[in-house]
Amino acid sequence: MTELERREPTAPPATRQLSPEAQAALAAGRADSTRRAYREDRAAFLAWCKERGEQPLPATQELLVEYVTHLTRTPRPRTGRPSAPSSLERTLSAITTMHAELSLPKPETKGARTVIAGYKHQLAVDKKPGGKQRQVNAALPPALRKMLDTLDRDTLIGKRDAAMLLLGYSAATRSSELVSIDIGEPAECDEGYLVSIYRVKMKKFTESAIPYGKSPATCPVRALRALIVAMREAGRTEGPLFVRIDRHGRIAPPMMRRGKPIGDPSGRLTADAASDVVERLAEAAGFEGRWRGHSLRRGFATAAQRGGAPMVRIARQGGWTDNSTSLARYFDEGDPWEDNPVMGL
Repeated sequence: MTELERREPTAPPATRQLSPEAQAALAAGRADSTRRAYREDRAAFLAWCKERGEQPLPATQELLVEYVTHLTRTPRPRTGRPSAPSSLERTLSAITTMHAELSLPKPETKGARTVIAGYKHQLAVDKKPGGKQRQVNAALPPALRKMLDTLDRDTLIGKRDAAMLLLGYSAATRSSELVSIDIGEPAECDEGYLVSIYRVKMKKFTESAIPYGKSPATCPVRALRALIVAMREAGRTEGPLFVRIDRHGRIAPPMMRRGKPIGDPSGRLTADAASDVVERLAEAAGFEGRWRGHSLRRGFATAAQRGGAPMVRIARQGGWTDNSTSLARYFDEGDPWEDNPVMGL
């Protein structure tokens, strides 16, 4: 019998649980998508423990090993496959942060992470989904031009989609950052626009300078100005810049589900809706692969690095921290043929 098998679960210590207000304040420090995912992960863990008659809190190392092993073998209803390794890592984070929020000792996760490592290795060997991290395609300038060519830019929805593509690219935004911009926030100047953008990972605003482009068709300044002017002509002088528009050109048309109104009353697009626009335009342009809102951010970082821009300038334009390790991973997606070390051998 191993030491792990001999170890008995400890009784929960007397703790002072955080008030609902304090828990809400802690949760507010995370992005909306993370809060939703954590809430679902925690509910699933607690339900599993209840079904097995296990005490969920504080979680023992043995309990987490059992739970993660269960997740690696249980198909999810939505996909028909067990959770991906990245989802399991997020689940562990959801459980450990739940302990911190309730003033409970942080659980030992080494055993569970060993299970995840072995699971990821086996997926990679078997060439199954989850064994290799799935990245979105980078929207480089040639791809942007083809996507823009699919738009009717005389229509309001065409103006919106063009501005979304070009502003999302030139400011290297996440989808949630892009849709959070209000119509009165971009400040026009002689050189272009200064746009104040709230960077969700940095939890602070940055000022992104958006200059004129060489070609009118791909100029973010002209596209942004065209949208703002059209929105004002339609009577929208405040509120979100990127809004729902139906095929008749109506702004913020009502949406209903089971007889109840849904969606932001102001018409502000969700981050998923913005990603859907990128995906739709990529399909219209005949592209294969995975195209989402993050394709614009990846495209900016890759193109800027290839163009010789200093890393610190790339980071500050796109809201990365100086010397960001995550930004360095974007550079790994560079052209595999450019300066290939095999050439000339």
